[in-house]
Amino acid sequence: MTAVTAQPAGAPVAGRTEKRARRRRSPSSLSWRDRVEITALSTPAVILFLTFVIFPVIMAAYYGFFKWKGFGIPTNFVGFDNYKTILTDPEFHNVLRHNAIVVVGSLALQGPFALGLALLLNKKMRGQSVIRVLIFIPYVISEVIAGTAWGLILQTDGAMNALLRKLGLGALATDWISNPKTALTILLFILTWKYAGFAVIIFLAGMQGIPEELTEAAKVDGASYWQIQRKITIPLLGPTMRMWGFLSIIGSLQLFDLVYIIWGQYISSTAGTSTMATYMVVNGRMSGNYGYGNAVAVVLFLISLVIALTYQRFVLRRDTEGALTGNNR
Repeated sequence: MTAVTAQPAGAPVAGRTEKRARRRRSPSSLSWRDRVEITALSTPAVILFLTFVIFPVIMAAYYGFFKWKGFGIPTNFVGFDNYKTILTDPEFHNVLRHNAIVVVGSLALQGPFALGLALLLNKKMRGQSVIRVLIFIPYVISEVIAGTAWGLILQTDGAMNALLRKLGLGALATDWISNPKTALTILLFILTWKYAGFAVIIFLAGMQGIPEELTEAAKVDGASYWQIQRKITIPLLGPTMRMWGFLSIIGSLQLFDLVYIIWGQYISSTAGTSTMATYMVVNGRMSGNYGYGNAVAVVLFLISLVIALTYQRFVLRRDTEGALTGNNR
C-alpha cells in the first residue's frame, strides 16, 4: 500500500492562493491595460526627473571640464583641473568641516529638542493647537526674512547687544556675526530655531500612528508616563525619527540661504560659517568662473549622493524593507 501523508486541511488551497498572489504581483503577469496605465502615469514624472535633475547634473559635469565665463560656447578645456583644485583647496577643506559640524550639530540639537516638545505637545493640554502653531511659525517664515531679522539682531549695534547693556551685561556684548568664536554656534542656534518646528510636526504625526491600545495596556500594568514614552512611544517612533534624520542631513549639506543672507559672500569664510554651497557661489558665479562653480556643484552632488545612499543602506534599510514586505519590526 502506498503511504499517504496527511496534510492540514486547507493547505493546498492556501498554497494555490499564495501562488496566484505572487503571479498577480509579478510584472510579467501584468495585462497590456495595466502596462499602458503604468506607463501613462509614470511618463510625466520620468520626463520631469530627467529634465530638471539628471540633465542639469550632466551639463554641470560637462561645464566643469572648462574654464568658462558663463556665456557662449565653452572652448577653454581644462580637463580635471577644476576638480583637482577643489580637492586640494584648503578653503574647500574648511567648508567641508563646517558642513560636517552643521550636520552633526543639527542632529544633536534639533532632534532631542524637537522630540521633547513633541512628547509634551502630544499630551492633552489647554492651548495645545496654539502652541503647535507658534512652534511651526519659524519654519514657515522664509529664509530671507529670517536671515535679515537675525542679521539685524546680532550685528554690533543690534538688539542683542543693546539688551545685554540694559541688563548690565555689556561685557558680554560682541560682534556675534563676524567673531569666529561665536559665529558657528550662532548658526546652529538659528538653524535649531528655524527648523525644529518641522521636526516637531513630523514627530507628532508619527505619534498619531501609535496604537492607543498599547499605551492603555501599559497604564493598566502600572507603567508611569515616562516609562510609556521610553518603552513604547520612542521605539515605535524610530522610523519617523530616522526619516527626519535623513532630511536633516541632506538639508545641512546643501545649506546656503541663511548663511549667505546673514554673513554675506565674504564674511562667511572669515567667520567660519561658509558651506559648500556658499563656496560654490563665491568661487564660481561671483568670481566669473562658472566652469569651476559647476565642478563644485558636481562635487557637492556626489558627496550628498554618497551620504544619502549610505544612510539608506545602513539606517533606512529595515524601514524600507518592512514597507515592501509588510514586516517592519
